Amino acid sequence: MQRWYRCCGEVRGRLWLLPIATLYFLALSVAPVMLHPQCLDFKPPFQSQRELTFCVMYKEFGCCDYEKDQQLMAKYYQIMDNFDYYGYANCAGFVLELICQECSPYAAHLFDAEDPHTPVRTIPGLCPDYCSQYWKKCRDTIPLLSDHPHIAKVKEDQTNLCRYLELGDIDYCYPHLLSNQKLTQNLGRVHSDSDGCLQLCLEEVANGLRNPLAMVHANDGTHRFFVAEQVGLVWTYLPDRSKMEKPFLNITKAVLTSSWEGDERGFLGLTFHPQYKYNRKLYVYYSVEVGSDERIRISEFLVSSNDMNVVDHTSERVILEIDEPASNHNGGQLLFADDGYLYIFTGDGGMAGDPFGKYGNAQNKSALLGKVLRIDVDDNEKGPLYRIPPDNPFIHEQGARPEIYAYGVRNMWRCSVDRGDPHTKQGKGRIICGDVGQNKFEEIDIIEKGRNYGWRAKEGFSCYDKKLCANSSLDDVLPIYVYPHKMGKSVTGGYVYRGCEYPNLKGMYIFGDFMSGRLMSLQEDTNTGQWKYNEICMGMGMTCTFPGLINNYHQYIISFAEDEAGELYFMSTGVPSATSPSGVVYKVVDPSRRAPPRQCHYDPLPVRVKSNLIKFVPQETLISIEPPRKNEDVPQPTVSTDWLRELIDSLDEVGPGPTTPLPTTTTPRTPRHSRRKGRRRKGKPRVQGAPELQNGVVRLVGDEQGRSDRGRVEIYIDGQWGTVCDDLWTIKNAAVVCQQLGFRYALKAAKNSEFGEGKDLQILLDDVQCDGTESSLLNCKHSGVGSHNCAHYEDAGVICGNSDYVIEV
Repeated sequence: MQRWYRCCGEVRGRLWLLPIATLYFLALSVAPVMLHPQCLDFKPPFQSQRELTFCVMYKEFGCCDYEKDQQLMAKYYQIMDNFDYYGYANCAGFVLELICQECSPYAAHLFDAEDPHTPVRTIPGLCPDYCSQYWKKCRDTIPLLSDHPHIAKVKEDQTNLCRYLELGDIDYCYPHLLSNQKLTQNLGRVHSDSDGCLQLCLEEVANGLRNPLAMVHANDGTHRFFVAEQVGLVWTYLPDRSKMEKPFLNITKAVLTSSWEGDERGFLGLTFHPQYKYNRKLYVYYSVEVGSDERIRISEFLVSSNDMNVVDHTSERVILEIDEPASNHNGGQLLFADDGYLYIFTGDGGMAGDPFGKYGNAQNKSALLGKVLRIDVDDNEKGPLYRIPPDNPFIHEQGARPEIYAYGVRNMWRCSVDRGDPHTKQGKGRIICGDVGQNKFEEIDIIEKGRNYGWRAKEGFSCYDKKLCANSSLDDVLPIYVYPHKMGKSVTGGYVYRGCEYPNLKGMYIFGDFMSGRLMSLQEDTNTGQWKYNEICMGMGMTCTFPGLINNYHQYIISFAEDEAGELYFMSTGVPSATSPSGVVYKVVDPSRRAPPRQCHYDPLPVRVKSNLIKFVPQETLISIEPPRKNEDVPQPTVSTDWLRELIDSLDEVGPGPTTPLPTTTTPRTPRHSRRKGRRRKGKPRVQGAPELQNGVVRLVGDEQGRSDRGRVEIYIDGQWGTVCDDLWTIKNAAVVCQQLGFRYALKAAKNSEFGEGKDLQILLDDVQCDGTESSLLNCKHSGVGSHNCAHYEDAGVICGNSDYVIEV
């Protein structure tokens, strides 16, 4: 072959004529299981910061930045320099197309690289008709594109070559994927399911925590994060997610809490001073018992001058204490706003309906409960521990506490300061809170100076105390969003996403509900000031099949957080008890789009480590959805879908929660919600039980390690084995099963098919309610044998034991 001299660097190829525009941002409503853009680095695609000049068909959205684009162009010229004019005219377009598929949003599929443990193709997967054309016209380019020995062996045989270059999933073959609407619709946007629920994924960051209710950073350039447990321990984590063996703070002896599920007392808040790098100050909010009184305490600590990862416990100075008339509604948020002042969010004092005094604590400006307080803690080494900011709104009002910044608050659980849009500064400095409701509604509020947030006169938009509500002088500010108790019963406030890594999430306020396990979002319309609601669910099908990502979480969402770079996290637990080590920290991930490489890079400042480090070991597992096998006899769906059967990936060993003697108190019912975490294992076919078995006999199955003390509960009734639904499944129900099997304790009432789905069996019992002393589940209340309104993803299980599981503090 003669060399062909390229003229003026101009490249002419057929690819320019293809309808590439069909790739970008078409109509909505695509089957989510089909959408899985992924690059060769096993991450989502992006929009390059600098416009591509070679693979321009992917300049809007793809897997190449400018540097990669230039590398591919150099490779192209190196190949085409081997051809004369005729060869160039026939093959330049083919070569350019094949090289540029590394920039395709579906590069990982084209090169069969979805699994990072398998070799990557050297030539992308081709559709048969295209491969045939390529082979007939340009097979001489094959050795220049690939040095794979098998390709070299079959390159002269069109049939064998094209068969080898085919993909297992023909939806992704080139170039037909460009016109495949199932793939190209909604490309680059957050996927939503048929109900409009936004599909996101998660990354596990920390685990084994006891009710982790705060995660903060020190804003000191180290990118450490500090996670507080309700018992009064704070742990230090490094950017690589390793944990310091020695706690950052340990005030467990002073903190008032208990192992009761739902106890609201304990270590509740933590924040670092804005000038922490220079003054080493941090502030904590916790429950204490003084004599026979319960109080909330706000204290100042200093970090040790000898170890930046340990607090000097002798440095505590109590800034403020407030008597708590009841054990609930303790508030707990501490934060520094952009004005440099410390904001303290207190609850209304507890019980129902704020019954304290004529108008309740929240409307009483002489009380500090039910308020947003603002104080100045700068330069407090001498003189008063704090000062009143001169512009506090009630500083001159007779009888009002000067610390009050806003009032009419019931129990604001988790507030955050909006960093604002990095370019326009829109929203910067806003304080947004979730305020837990009473009987009907949960609300989200933006905190403004001097405003009344309505409680107890109002709950959300509706009247709660009709007499107070009718008072024309109330002048309360309305929430930006309210949701009813059919959606959730305890709001957990979140953050406006201002991070760098996920452009689709920018400006989205993401929050949750503790009881229902819902993740939710609000997006502000900057023109109207209205907030649009979208629920967030976990990605289905292939959506989250990126290395290290998961699509499930524990139900009880305790708190949200952002790291020093502005990325978003939340904490949840499987057992809402201060002593249960079932808490996990998750990072929120958008699998549809990421920022360009290196745009979000930062170099953490070094951390001097004096403690041993505990390496992070993830425990959570992706729950995948796979298509049915062709020979499976599956019922036809009423709605057309590409995926019919959910198969569950196995999980690592599940550690037991706190022990419960038989019988014991019930745990709260887990509401049925398909988008929350359900720990599941694959089910296996079972042999029918022998007919001589007695009705009510139970067995435990589904534990992949074969342990006899845990598993899915299966019960024998009228000659057949069946499963039990987890509706109303409590520790008392588990106690009956464990006792029947000869165990002394029920350690856990496992829900959401934690030990797999017994799909080959009937569901025999639903809505089971036991006292804990019955000899069999059949002696408990239930909806009737074989009568149910549930599915196998709600199969109940238990973990049993013969000794207490003790949590040492």
